This record gives sequence, C-alpha cells and structure tokens, in this order.
Amino acid sequence: MHHIYINFRNVFLTVTGGVLLLAQATVYGKDLSPGRAESVGMSTERLARITELSQRYVDEGKLAGVLTMVARNGKIVHFEAVGHRGVDDSRPLEKDALFRIYSMSKPITAVAAMILYEEGKFQLRDPVSKFLPELKEMEVIKDGEAVPLGKSITMQQLLSHTAGFSYGFTRGNPVDIAYQDQKVFEAVDLNAFVKTISAIPLLYEPGTRWHYSIAVDLTGAVIERISGQRFDRFLAERIFEPLGMTDTFFDIPDEKMTRFLPNHGWDRENEKLIPFVEQGYPLYQDTTFFSGGGGLVSTAMDYLRFAEMLRQGGELDGQRLLSPKTVQYMTTDHLPAAIAATGSGEQPGISSFAPGLGFGLGFGVVKDTVAAGVIGSPGEYSWGGAAGTIFWVDPVEEMVVVGMIQQMGSPWPLRAELKVLANQALIELQGD
Repeated sequence: MHHIYINFRNVFLTVTGGVLLLAQATVYGKDLSPGRAESVGMSTERLARITELSQRYVDEGKLAGVLTMVARNGKIVHFEAVGHRGVDDSRPLEKDALFRIYSMSKPITAVAAMILYEEGKFQLRDPVSKFLPELKEMEVIKDGEAVPLGKSITMQQLLSHTAGFSYGFTRGNPVDIAYQDQKVFEAVDLNAFVKTISAIPLLYEPGTRWHYSIAVDLTGAVIERISGQRFDRFLAERIFEPLGMTDTFFDIPDEKMTRFLPNHGWDRENEKLIPFVEQGYPLYQDTTFFSGGGGLVSTAMDYLRFAEMLRQGGELDGQRLLSPKTVQYMTTDHLPAAIAATGSGEQPGISSFAPGLGFGLGFGVVKDTVAAGVIGSPGEYSWGGAAGTIFWVDPVEEMVVVGMIQQMGSPWPLRAELKVLANQALIELQGD
C-alpha cells in the first residue's frame, strides 16, 4: 500500500481533483479524513504551537524526532513529523515510522478481551483460574512470608491492575526480585509465562490496591485460552484487519524494518541524547511470546484509527468491534475509593499518579481535571508507553490526540505540554 501525505492546512485549497480525493479516502478511510481546523472549532494558528514545541525539543537536542496527531469529530486537523529518525540517523522522521508503543499495547489487549466479554465468553466476576487453572493455588506475600491466597483473582481485577501482581521493575520487594530472577519475560510463549508466574506469590491480596503489573500479559493468555487462537492472530483478525491497522504487529515484516525507529535514552550526567541499547524482550521479529502488555509496534496513524474507534463508541468505517455501552463501561473508573494507587511505571493519567485520576478496564481515566492539575475534560481516557508515546480520547470535546517519540525514561514534560497545546487550540467547545 502506498502512503500519501497531504499538507492538512492547505488541503481544501489544493484538493480539487477527484482522483486525489479518492486517494485520500483510500489512505484514511471514510471515518477519518484531513480537515481544516476551523471547520471543527479549532485554530490552525494555535495548533502550530505543537509543531513549534516539537521543533524546540529537537533543536535543543533533547529529542531526536516527534510525531503528533490531533483529530476532532473525525477530522485530522494536525499531523506533523519533526526532527530525525535518531540521534545517529539524520534522515528526516517520516509519518509512517514504526514506533515501539510498549504499554499502549494494553488498551488494545483490553479491547480484545471485551470483544470476548460481549460474546458471553466470560463475566468480570469470574475467577481468572477458570481460564488459567495454573493460577488456582497461588500464594500472596503477608508480613514478609508467602501464604496461600485467601480468595480468587477476578477478571475485573486482572483488567484493572488490582489483582495483586507486580512488574519486576525494581528489587524492592520479593515479588519483583522473583520476576527478575525467573526472567519471566524470556518465556517461550504465553503458556510458559503463566506457568512461571503461577509459582511466584502475589504482592498483595487481590482487590486491595492498584499496582501496575503483568496482568495484561496474563489477559493475553486468557484470550488465547478462550478463543482457541494464538494471541497475535486474534488481534490481527478481530482488531487490526477490521480497523485497517496495517502497520501494527508484534513481528515487524522484513519489508517494513527500514521504517522501524531506533530507541533512545537520556544521559543525565552529560546532558545529551544517547542510543538506547535494547536486550531481549520484546524481540519484534521471530516472536513467540506475544506480550499484550508491551510488545506491539505501531504507527501514529494506526493508533489514531484505534483511538477514533473508541471515540465513536466501538466502530470505525462501518466495522463495529464493541458496543458504545461497553466502551463507556471500560472508560469508567473501576477503582474503589479505598484502593491507593502505588507502584512504578505508567500510572493513570498523563505523567504520574495524582488526585482526580482513576483507572478503568485498560485505560487511565480523568475524574477531576482541577485535582489532576492539567487542562482537559472529565471522562477523558488515555495511556502511554515507556518510550514516551501517549494517546488520549476526550469524549466531551470529541477529540483524539496521539504523540509519538522513542525515548526511554524521558525527563521532559512533553505529555502534559501536548495536552495543554491541544486543548488551547480549541476555539469552540462542544455544544456551544
């Protein structure tokens, strides 16, 4: 498929031929097309501030390249690539670049699970051990000792990071240490992953705390068991193909490897951008362990299509994946008031956990924008990835935003800044 890119600011001035209009429809689909910002109540001039911010980060050597997209009411009003492919690759960043989306894989896995939920294949109160019997006799850490688990983990807890699992990010507790020592992410496949996890205690009793974890990888295993399909194939057949997400996968095809970007880190001591040396997981080629929590590669356009499907209540281009009621339920806060958000890694919200934020089934949810401390709308839902990627859907303003970089542990407040700049470009609020 050939990719066609258009200057969106001038699209209505330059598009006069039917052939070009047809080409646009082929690339973007009927439910997403380029549009002039003012036609959907946004300002072209103000949206340009996003590009200016991206350019400043690149000029200062803080980021190699930045790709940003903004859509409102199904019209793509901003799509800009700034900078280069990498610190050691001066070629311009292209709009069809392939990004590691890491934890932005999680909302996709959650949608996959809820497709099965709508088919009556499980209930949220079902014990996870109904589908993963290996987890039936788990233990939990109490007072420093591993003791038998007193209650079953439910599917709702698995989907909301309240099941008691951890991630292995630190060596500050025996569970994370065990994940690292057992090399859980080097499992040959999801079945082996489940077996390894079953022998490691939970960090806490299910339903008592929110803690970011490997729960979404276990969700992928549940999907395999229920559907009888390998997880990557289920995603391809039930989500990627219907949505036209032709550039989203665990395994990068050989012919597309040239579009895969290098990853970066920030050398704090020398204050400079450096290549990030990746080891092992994820592999991105010859993959057999399909990580629903962090293994996917995608493009900004593909992820915008996924997010736009959510904004439209589960449907895009006539392909319905979920009911609007299910999307609404997934993007409602599922955390009881008594649960304290703890842990490390991605947290509900744009940068770090704060008052006013909650978590649904696969998404961070904004409950109170004032308490959260960043401009936005109540009911907005989002998630990000470890290499600095971010997306959010604002159902009040009918806006979708995607931001893509490739930098691990970025110290820059780019996500919050992008939120401010996208929202300040609104000149007509929905319903005004």
